[in-house]
Amino acid sequence: MSKTIPTIDNILPIATGIQGTPKRLPYMAYEDQQQITRLCVRCGLLLMQYGAESSTVVDLCKRLGFALGVASVECSLAFNGITVTTIYNNRCITTLRSSTTNAINVGIIIQIQQLILELERLPMTSTLEHATERFDALDRHTYPIWLTAPMAGMACACFAYLAGGDIPVALVTFVAATVTALVRHWLTRSFFNPFVTALAAAFCGSVLSGMGWWLHIGNDPHIAIASSVVLLIPSFPLINSLSDMLKGYMNMGMGRFMFVVILTLMTCIGIVLALLLLGVKYWGFSG
Repeated sequence: MSKTIPTIDNILPIATGIQGTPKRLPYMAYEDQQQITRLCVRCGLLLMQYGAESSTVVDLCKRLGFALGVASVECSLAFNGITVTTIYNNRCITTLRSSTTNAINVGIIIQIQQLILELERLPMTSTLEHATERFDALDRHTYPIWLTAPMAGMACACFAYLAGGDIPVALVTFVAATVTALVRHWLTRSFFNPFVTALAAAFCGSVLSGMGWWLHIGNDPHIAIASSVVLLIPSFPLINSLSDMLKGYMNMGMGRFMFVVILTLMTCIGIVLALLLLGVKYWGFSG
């Protein structure tokens, strides 16, 4: 009785279709596996750049590779890069790409999830071309800055009002926070360092809101100074860093956590420089 020699294709999981049949091509050209590897690393890069947590990045890269017909996809994540290896019939192809941090865009993440779900339902012979076309056609449009900046200002103004400020304090906060959002957007679009961007935006917002203290606008101008920079708090990266560490992606978690710490430090430096310029001895909420 003959024995089956175990290979990596026998050991590693096989992607299955809706009916549970293995989705594995009888033969895959080297060029096709190269293209699948590029698509997997492209998928991982987009997810990392737009704010997905590490477990989501690895899971979707693996599912994409399985849906396209490879036996296994291995991902290694770093704060500024991603390494992807695809395996088919003991043939490995590895690629490394550097990553940059972009603005949070959950819409991109949802589109990629929907794309992979669609690929898992398609016949194996048509998925590679379709996947390439769909990745090229991803909608990366975001809300315009003329809408998001006033909305951020409105949120900060509501925060100031809930903290005890009156209408004039809320109006000062609205103007300062809106300008802060505009400065951050302009510097980000101009490819400034994110830490310099945070410092400059915090400085501009604090100077504008501090003018309310100079002119004695409202019942407590210090509330405006504190509330106008709330939008600079990096809450999303902080949540992702803690989630990554709890799920075992310690390198990514620590990298994101240190990014949050330095970003917060630079924001504080911008606020302190503005307060020193204006001569404000303290800021915050008096009540």
